[in-house]
Amino acid sequence: MELAVEVFSMLADATRVRIVLALRNAEELSVNHLADIVGKSPAAVSQHLAKLRLARMVTTRQHGTRVFYRLADEHASDLVTDAVKQAEHSISNGTTLRHHHPKVETTA
Repeated sequence: MELAVEVFSMLADATRVRIVLALRNAEELSVNHLADIVGKSPAAVSQHLAKLRLARMVTTRQHGTRVFYRLADEHASDLVTDAVKQAEHSISNGTTLRHHHPKVETTA
C-alpha cells in the first residue's frame, strides 16, 4: 500500500502530470521541448524529471550532450488518463462524457 501511495504522491503535481501527458503523446522529448510544452523553465522541468526518473516512471537516452526522456511503460500514462476521466466526472453535471461515447467503427 505504501508504494501505491508514493506513486499517487509522485503524480500529485500538475507539472509532472503535464510531463506524463506530453510524453504519452510523443516517443521521447528533450528537457527544453518538454519545458516549452508544459510552460515551465528547463531547470524546473529537469527537477520534475529527476523525480519521475527516481520513481522509474521515465527513462532516458543520451545523444551527444542532449538527454531525451520517455515513459518507462504505459502505467503512469494510464493512471493520469484515469485521473483525468475521474476529474471530468466530478464536473460533468450529468452530461455524457466524451470517454463514455461508443467508438464508431468505420469501414473502408
